[in-house]
Amino acid sequence: MLRVVACIDGSRAAPAVCDYAAWASRHMETPLMLLHVLDEERYPAEPDLAGSIGLGSREHLLDELADLDRKRSKLALEHGHHMLDEAEARVQKAGIAEVVKRQRHDNLTDSLLALEKETRLFVMGLHGESSSDRDIHIGSQLETVIRSVHRPILLVPDEFTQPKSAMLAFDGSETAFKGVEMVAASPVLKGMPLHLVMVGADTADRWEQLRKAEKMLAGLDVEITLAIRAGDVEPTLHAYQDEHDIDMLVMGAYGHSRIRQFLVGSTTTTTLKTAKKPLVILR
Repeated sequence: MLRVVACIDGSRAAPAVCDYAAWASRHMETPLMLLHVLDEERYPAEPDLAGSIGLGSREHLLDELADLDRKRSKLALEHGHHMLDEAEARVQKAGIAEVVKRQRHDNLTDSLLALEKETRLFVMGLHGESSSDRDIHIGSQLETVIRSVHRPILLVPDEFTQPKSAMLAFDGSETAFKGVEMVAASPVLKGMPLHLVMVGADTADRWEQLRKAEKMLAGLDVEITLAIRAGDVEPTLHAYQDEHDIDMLVMGAYGHSRIRQFLVGSTTTTTLKTAKKPLVILR
């Protein structure tokens, strides 16, 4: 059974992750799983302190350190269970009656890869646990996850607003058309007016590519707007999104296109740190 999988952690985005996951579960008519991953590097199941104390140290110091690490891991495990319980109560309040909770002792990327076959959509917060109002950080493992998983990822800001419209960033490449196929086959954008936007020169070839993509999306039975804008990818897409008050940006993390460079290139940190609306990543 395919599920929406919400990644729950201690970040300030966690409530919004719950809200967006509950929305996606209802919107896509797909069961919901709440997932908490206890990082095995920060909280090893069995501490290995070999070599961590120099020559001449007493054996009992190693034993005490190992015991402290075990207690720390146990507390983190219990805290994770409490977070999952709170998340369950929040999504149930949002109308999701049946929820599966799962906790894994692993790294985040491997955990998501292990769940891919039973996942329709991953939901994650844009900002990591170390973020604050004064100093915003994107999730430290986010780019690795984007490069690794092959299911759509919904990256969400810290506040929930129900999505009612979407735009798909499109560059006309072969892999971009595969992304269009994914959107056409997925229920994630059903019922939403959709803008199909290219960044580049306004040419007849590009309009032909847009119209081809539009035909592929006809099965969504929604209003589709085609647009070509000149400029740099990041500011041009955001300006178009702001101009038309579009709730959700859909992009592909594939190939070597300008869009991919915008997403996982040098501007990634700035883009994700400043994002105020949800972003769907296709792979």
